[in-house]
Amino acid sequence: MTDTRSATMLSSTGRSPLLSVRDLSVTFPQRDGAPVRAVRGISYDVHEGEFLGIVGESGSGKSVSSLAVMGLLPSNAQVEGDILYDGRSLLGMNDGQLSKIRGAELAMVFQDPLSALTPVYTVGDQISEGLRLHDRALSAQAAQARSVELLKLVGIPDAERRARAYPHEFSGGMRQRAMIAMAIANDPRVIIADEPTTALDVTIQAQILEVLQKAREVTGAAVVLITHDLGVVAGHADRVAVMYAGKLVERGTVDEIFHDPHMPYTVGLLRSVPNMQTAGSHRLVPLEGRPPSLAALPKGCPFAARCPIAIDACHDIEPVLEVHGTVPDHVAACIRSGEIASGALARPDIFPRPEALGEIPPLRPDVTPAVEVTDLVKHFPLMKGSVFPRRVGTVRAVDGISFSIQPGRTMGLVGESGCGKTTTILEIMEMVAPQSGSIRINGTDVATVSRKDKAVLRKGIQIVFQDPMGAIDPRLPVGEVITEPLLVQGVPRAERDRKMRELLDLVGLDPNMSDRYPHEFSGGQRQRIGIARALATDPAVVVLDEPVSALDVSIQAGVINLLEDLKERLGLSFLFVAHDLAVVRQIADDVSVMYLGRIVEQGPVDEVFDDPRHPYTKALISAAPIPDPRIERARTRILLDGDLPSPTQEISGCRFRTRCPLYRLLPDADRRRCDNDDPGLRTQAHSQVACHYAERSDLVLETVSAGSPRTSPTDGTMSPGALPDHQRED
Repeated sequence: MTDTRSATMLSSTGRSPLLSVRDLSVTFPQRDGAPVRAVRGISYDVHEGEFLGIVGESGSGKSVSSLAVMGLLPSNAQVEGDILYDGRSLLGMNDGQLSKIRGAELAMVFQDPLSALTPVYTVGDQISEGLRLHDRALSAQAAQARSVELLKLVGIPDAERRARAYPHEFSGGMRQRAMIAMAIANDPRVIIADEPTTALDVTIQAQILEVLQKAREVTGAAVVLITHDLGVVAGHADRVAVMYAGKLVERGTVDEIFHDPHMPYTVGLLRSVPNMQTAGSHRLVPLEGRPPSLAALPKGCPFAARCPIAIDACHDIEPVLEVHGTVPDHVAACIRSGEIASGALARPDIFPRPEALGEIPPLRPDVTPAVEVTDLVKHFPLMKGSVFPRRVGTVRAVDGISFSIQPGRTMGLVGESGCGKTTTILEIMEMVAPQSGSIRINGTDVATVSRKDKAVLRKGIQIVFQDPMGAIDPRLPVGEVITEPLLVQGVPRAERDRKMRELLDLVGLDPNMSDRYPHEFSGGQRQRIGIARALATDPAVVVLDEPVSALDVSIQAGVINLLEDLKERLGLSFLFVAHDLAVVRQIADDVSVMYLGRIVEQGPVDEVFDDPRHPYTKALISAAPIPDPRIERARTRILLDGDLPSPTQEISGCRFRTRCPLYRLLPDADRRRCDNDDPGLRTQAHSQVACHYAERSDLVLETVSAGSPRTSPTDGTMSPGALPDHQRED
């Protein structure tokens, strides 16, 4: 059975849908083994001017369904069902007919713009090409002028010059904006955006989403946003479709999905995602297990093996989308959705209530810090020429930062890409004398220790990398991967084996898995293996470099809970590097905010997040999405202009003033101080902030609120106890 009936209901509002997907299935034959049923009978409608969000874990079929709409699937894909655009069947068209529509009326923004853009043509030429392909009467000069206008529209600074640049000369956020400019060039009626903000900083992400909203308003296009970030969906979508194992399992308005979900899978996704405004008060509730293989789907409901309320009937029958409540357009595929909709089965009965986190270890000025960094500097020479290289500049990656981590506490290091976070942790891990400043680990200056003592010191600090598959040897079984640090330390084989079994059990993996290879594990399991390896030498300090950024929210929650458990059980200190502010607030006790190689604000995480003093910190927090549509609609966003300047630039005075929203509000006399005097960190309450006029930073929110009709004057703060609906205990 399919959900065609409910799709028809969605188009019964008096308006014909602009895009109608009916009973779409996509199957990929395999040379060896059963075919992969990537999409299985999905149906949905999108009306003109509507914003539809499609969410789900990796492998659920989101991207495959969008590629089917665009006619971009590989030739071996078997497509069934129908896709109607403006009443015309796209599946019945040949490639020539599709090419006339694709790019003109149907446009797509791809996840990786660097792969989607041609590296040998300028960005302006690529936009012009799309214009002239669909308008033969347009001259080359007119197309170039239009491409510059489009780059200006999406917020590319110095658009005339940038139009002559190549994709590799753009930052990640600028490339994505150029892709959006290309997508809206011909005023399309439908824009499909496939994970357009993945791996982007929150400030750039906010800019990209604003550009999509602007494109929707300017062209009147319908937007289909594919993402796994529930906060992005909450703030921008009108309706939401949730996918699991190739099928739609719930569909409704954004308020219905977030505040009254009827499908246990949707409830689990919402429970597992960290919320920046409430993080740090309660543990996350992970969605245990992983999705089934699309080549070997179990009988019955595909979610039954992971569902905490599954009954015997769930393993026999796969449910279809049906109305279970009072709203006719809110449908869910679960035989127990009626109990959830009626309130007979409360959401806290589906997944356990979030447990309160333990007390934060107190600050103790009398103890020796686990890590202490003082005035650290790391500059790289910028060279030109291969035969006779000459120095033409300096990259100021880290430019005099100081922070300390006390035993048993977690320091979060946040900031945009290129601000110096990774360089900082690599300097700590290298354990050599820095260019300037000092690094002390457990009171020992790394610049003064002997080679023998350094080996002992290195046991006390380990690192977990962002990409676990890239950080471990794929040729070794995981048992040897975990015990490799002990082998280097000369630990006997019997002791290594004992420690390996203990570590696997500690991180929640079966010790009997020790002879398997890394590719046999899921992403979350591989990250647990990386954590186990880091704990092999019994370190006092663990450096975590974006350890959950590449994971689905369902897996991410389990890894975050594991880290919190290990910290409490083993008394570890963490240096946690991330750009996801919700994750940082969930796990950190203290936070340092970096910008262009400097720390601009630092202090206890609650104080910094609840009352940020630096305009940059305010912008970061306002840009971070929150998985609650009511809060998202009421928030004031501070959008920074442009991208992070290059660390090679010589910026006099305050290096943030080129993007600072407060700087524009100051009188000329005060601006001159920002132009000439680089502010240092000064104490305010329990925090430190590097801003001459931090006391006036609230002017930014007041001004933005007064000038923005879509938002209300609020900074979005709320007490830790004020949980959104999907996290309340009902």
